[in-house]
Amino acid sequence: FRFGHHDLDLVARLGSLVAFVEVKARTGNGFGSGRESIGWRKRQILALVAELWVARQGRRTDRYRFDVIEVTWPAGNFPHVVHIEDAWRGVEK
Repeated sequence: FRFGHHDLDLVARLGSLVAFVEVKARTGNGFGSGRESIGWRKRQILALVAELWVARQGRRTDRYRFDVIEVTWPAGNFPHVVHIEDAWRGVEK
């Protein structure tokens, strides 16, 4: 979902639960984990875009959360994917 120059990487629904998912890929942990790279400013932007999504697509009974998918792909190896559910709080409706 895109709004201007900002976007939500994934919006996933399971029943009344909607997850706004930020995907972060790394070749290693030298600069920290994917979750650590999502600072307060990025979270604020994601929350604003998520609020717009909720206004346009949300349902009255929906619950919301922010997730992170970390993909670590060291050179010459297979990727390692970690799904972090409810990585932080943001949108409460």
